[in-house]
Amino acid sequence: MNSPVGHEAVQSRSANWALALLLAVLPLLMSRAAAAAEPLCPQKSVRLIVGFPPGGATDILARLLAQSLSGYFRQGFVVDNRPGATGNIAAEAVAKARPDGCTYLVVSAAFASNVHLTLKPGYDPQHEFTPVTRIAAVHNVLVVHPSLPVRTVSEYVSFAKARPGDTVMGTAGSGSTSHLAVELLKMRVGGLNLVQVPYKGLGPAVLDLVGGEIAGLFATTPPVAPHIRSGRVRALAVASLKRAAVLPNVPTFQESGFPGFEAAAWNGIVAPTGTPYDSVTRLNVAVVDLLRNPEMRERLAAQGAEPIGDTPDEFRAYLRAEVEKWAHVVRYSGARIE
Repeated sequence: MNSPVGHEAVQSRSANWALALLLAVLPLLMSRAAAAAEPLCPQKSVRLIVGFPPGGATDILARLLAQSLSGYFRQGFVVDNRPGATGNIAAEAVAKARPDGCTYLVVSAAFASNVHLTLKPGYDPQHEFTPVTRIAAVHNVLVVHPSLPVRTVSEYVSFAKARPGDTVMGTAGSGSTSHLAVELLKMRVGGLNLVQVPYKGLGPAVLDLVGGEIAGLFATTPPVAPHIRSGRVRALAVASLKRAAVLPNVPTFQESGFPGFEAAAWNGIVAPTGTPYDSVTRLNVAVVDLLRNPEMRERLAAQGAEPIGDTPDEFRAYLRAEVEKWAHVVRYSGARIE
């Protein structure tokens, strides 16, 4: 998409998986014995800043963490919503926050791409933040209407190339991972002329795909998995480096002849640069401990999300790679957010 787009279409997300997860694991979290840990921020409550309105996937995941971490550290963890500018307002606020170990930002994959999509993002994801850990990732899968005579990514590419300007591809909103995945595919294959339609979230896009209004869509697994199983849509490949547990028979793009192709929706936690190493380490240990709980992992998997819980250094390397990858994709596509 070469034309500028408005904020309202950018970060629409399907939050059903996160809401179901919260309802499922809340009894577990409340029943677990609190770990013997000193407060992370003795003088006040810890703030988890979220750059999106209440009720979205990132917000619900942050509230899930806040509930558990409050018991772990025996102090309050408060979710502070600062929506606007596709998450940039919250990121800029945390970048300028006092690095005292009391303020953190819960980010989505847009944290790595928005810096390239906006003229003045107001933050630098690599130099103004200290990574804590990635929390979880949700796979994106390329799905098409079953009327299309294609069963692989290569066949879909050939089909679209034979019909330049006729193949309609939906996205969950310009600037979303759904949109950027399309641009990544176009960059990788070259000469792919698709008509892209940005929707205000995955829900209406999936409905139009099922109804045959659009030919294809990159979607996170929770809203499309039931339609894949019923045959109302056809899955071609998962845009991750490994197969999705909820779609074990669907190959990855890498298995389909596109090595290194990855466009996952993920969430993580970062802190302002200068935050004490001890605070970052202790929060990392607490989140990783939560994500290792077998029942938590099972609940996440049931909703299409896979826990990660990596180290700060691993998250730093991943974030660097994401920032560099989307810089190339945005330059190639000319996508912008205003």
